[in-house]
Amino acid sequence: MPKVSSVIVPYAAYLRVYEPLAAFPEPERSHWARYARRPDRPSYQDELRRALADLVPTPPVPVPVHESEDAFVLDMDGVLCVCPWRTRLRGWQALSELAEELPPPVLDAVLPPVLRRQTAQDYERWLADNPDARPWIRTATWQVPINWFVLVSDDEREYAKGSADEAPVLRYRTPMVQARRRVARGLRALREAMDEGPLIDGLVDVGRWLEEFHPRSYVELDYGGLVHALPAGALEDDHSAADVAEGIAALRRGDGARAGEAYGRLVERWRSVRDLRSAN
Repeated sequence: MPKVSSVIVPYAAYLRVYEPLAAFPEPERSHWARYARRPDRPSYQDELRRALADLVPTPPVPVPVHESEDAFVLDMDGVLCVCPWRTRLRGWQALSELAEELPPPVLDAVLPPVLRRQTAQDYERWLADNPDARPWIRTATWQVPINWFVLVSDDEREYAKGSADEAPVLRYRTPMVQARRRVARGLRALREAMDEGPLIDGLVDVGRWLEEFHPRSYVELDYGGLVHALPAGALEDDHSAADVAEGIAALRRGDGARAGEAYGRLVERWRSVRDLRSAN
């Protein structure tokens, strides 16, 4: 596989679930225990670089031939938790959504129809044998979905300014029980204040996804490559989770004006990223 170590792949945010080793059956549990001791574990940029390298050949390889055996590892108060990459599964799922993101001529140029059909058939056959498969990672390009912010609290925010050698980091981590509780409270407030719509549908969807995991898992919202799309000052001052929490609290009190103000701050903060996407 060609190496593209100099490539930085920005503009994607991630929602990850880290499950404790106890959640995995053997022999997978032992595999992750051994993997966690490796000093050379790859980063999320390494995963993206590998995927980018697969798009270089002709024809491109839209989905890896074999499933990844890599994961992100987190030690929380002495409890080892892992978030498997499952790059092949996520590649299949992303490919099925690509038609909504790209105009047909562009999509056909990037991935010829015959290749997409073959890949879709491979996924259908695999899914028939693995009906309960689900990814541990969700990805969003050019944005952090509002419903993701519902899962976290501003006091869980972690920000590192970065340096000449390292990019800034902005992320949130929360226990699964807290994330599920916030989903339930958020849905209750939204349904009392508005009709069904994309915001409620998105929160229902992410809530169902969280139910698939061990209750002692951790949820991580990582700005990932989006840190490259936000100016340093804007990133440091980004408290989007606080704005979403304030908006939901206002809806719960019946204060539509205050909820609108919080939403307005959120929209204004992300305007520069939306404009950058349009320019791209």
